[in-house]
Amino acid sequence: MENSHHYTRREWLTTVGAATGAVALAPHLPLRAAEAKPMRGAFIIMSTPYTDANEVDYEDLASQVDFLDRCGIHGLVWPQNSSEQRYLSKEERLRGFDVLARAARGKRPALVLGVQGDDTKGMLEYARHAEALAPDGMIAIPPTEATTLKEFRDYYAALCEVTDRPIFFQTSGGAPDVIPTVDFMVDMAREFPNLAYVKEERPPVHERMLALREHRPDPVKSIFGAAFGRQWLYEMRLGMDGVMTGGAMYADIYAQLWELHVAGKQEELRDLFGRLLLMLNLDRTIPGIRLYVLKKRGIFKTSKSRRGDYSFTADQIAEIEYRLDAIRPYFRA
Repeated sequence: MENSHHYTRREWLTTVGAATGAVALAPHLPLRAAEAKPMRGAFIIMSTPYTDANEVDYEDLASQVDFLDRCGIHGLVWPQNSSEQRYLSKEERLRGFDVLARAARGKRPALVLGVQGDDTKGMLEYARHAEALAPDGMIAIPPTEATTLKEFRDYYAALCEVTDRPIFFQTSGGAPDVIPTVDFMVDMAREFPNLAYVKEERPPVHERMLALREHRPDPVKSIFGAAFGRQWLYEMRLGMDGVMTGGAMYADIYAQLWELHVAGKQEELRDLFGRLLLMLNLDRTIPGIRLYVLKKRGIFKTSKSRRGDYSFTADQIAEIEYRLDAIRPYFRA
């Protein structure tokens, strides 16, 4: 079933009308529920939609929240690398925070805002803006300009001074020559109890996950995988806490995989995971499938990307549709 829902103009104006000056309004108008939400399950890194003029489509960004909620996912994350965050300006990221905080109010998934910066100063500007919007958590890629683990520590320590909300430590994407060891992350979680959530994607991924598992639930609270969930079946069976990845186009599938895992329905879990892999593996052969499916399902109006232009031949479309047929019966929205 394809999703044709888009916000009406009235809904859209309600969503974004107060975006400007959100920091000043936040103390008088709480945007999120006060109770903590579980940091477990399928956390979808939201894609960033664009208009035909290559501007961020904030209407579709807000509508994506509604779609993901109806799919049953457990967390909304934006903006990370799957969101094309490195192609977004500071102003676009801050405005996106405002839009998502309002769109996610009253929804079931936890809202996790990505506050990474190249250095501590840049990160703090995003973190302070995010904190004023009262999300359920934050995530930060390590600083790209760091040269030592001490600089990593100072960066995350500064973030923990801004918020006491759950913070995800992403192990990849920062300075390439600085490796956050398992011992380093465990020590950080011990020193800063809210920095106790790990998005692990640094090789050897599963060896590091198992080492982190030895320190859960104290001081480590949750261990998530990534990589579009290609290894998620194995990671669930290892007892990990969830996946955090770009996958809005298959959000209902990710949600159901976690539900089947929690229910102990191992055969159904294996079958549905295999169906999802048909799509994930094809992405390596036909780049841009994500954009095709996002538009096909009515989540976005366009298939624009700032990474490049994508088009599809008749043969490619036929193969995409053939494989989509395997998961189409599981679509919820």
